[in-house]
Amino acid sequence: MPVYFIAQVQINDQAGYQAYQEAAAKAPFSGVKVLAMDDKPDVVEGTWAGPKTVILEFETEAKFKEWYHSPAYQAAAAIRWKATKSNVVMVHGLG
Repeated sequence: MPVYFIAQVQINDQAGYQAYQEAAAKAPFSGVKVLAMDDKPDVVEGTWAGPKTVILEFETEAKFKEWYHSPAYQAAAAIRWKATKSNVVMVHGLG
């Protein structure tokens, strides 16, 4: 069953966020597909936590955990934590 990484990101340090993107690209990306990346999503209800939204699809929860908990991604995430305020969830897909 697929799972989705969904992030709402408020970028406070553009250079730091760029460094995060470069570091994250080096993390093992097996079984992942970038579904959406939008700097200004159209909020139709409620309050969105950050202007940048990212949605990644992973083939399985195991593939997601392998990527997210990898030393390479955790090093990248540490850069993101300093450069942004982010809300990140893993959501289970259907079927």
